[in-house]
Amino acid sequence: MSVQVGQTAPDFTLFDSDKNKVTLSDFKGKDNVLLLFFPQAFTGVCTNELCGVRDDIARYNNSGVTVLGISVDSVFTLAKFKAEQGYNFPLLSDFNKEVSNAYGCLYESFTDMNMKGVSKRSAFLIDKQGVVQYAEILASAGDAPNFEAIHTKMAGLGV
Repeated sequence: MSVQVGQTAPDFTLFDSDKNKVTLSDFKGKDNVLLLFFPQAFTGVCTNELCGVRDDIARYNNSGVTVLGISVDSVFTLAKFKAEQGYNFPLLSDFNKEVSNAYGCLYESFTDMNMKGVSKRSAFLIDKQGVVQYAEILASAGDAPNFEAIHTKMAGLGV
C-alpha cells in the first residue's frame, strides 16, 4: 500500500552518495522535505528530472524545502551520477529497497530486462511535522512528476 496525503511519512535512515547517514525525522520541525524516488541513475528521464530540480534548486531552498533523491542504486553509483551531473542536493541509496517498499513505490518487474525491485518514479512532499502533503507515484517510468502541483503545494507550506 502506498503512502497517502495526510499520513505521517514513514521514517528512514539511508546513506547518501558521500556515505553519510540521512534520517528523515532529523528534518522534523526544521524543514519541509521533497522525496523524489527515481528508477535508475544515468537513465534519460531520471537525469532530465533531477537536472530540472538542480537548475531550480533556489525555488526549493527559498521555500524551506530540502530535496532528497532516492533510488536503489548503490552509494558508489549515486556518487558518480551526482558528480557527473553536478546535483546540488543529496542522493540516497535505498539499496535494500526497504524505503521504496515502505512508501509503496517499488516495481515488481522493471523494463523488458525483468529487473526486480526498482523504485517507481514518485514524489512525496512532507511538511515540517512529518505529514505527507503531496503524494504521486507514476505508473510509467517515462513520465515525470507534476512539478507545477508540487510547487503550488510548497507555496502553501510556508518557510
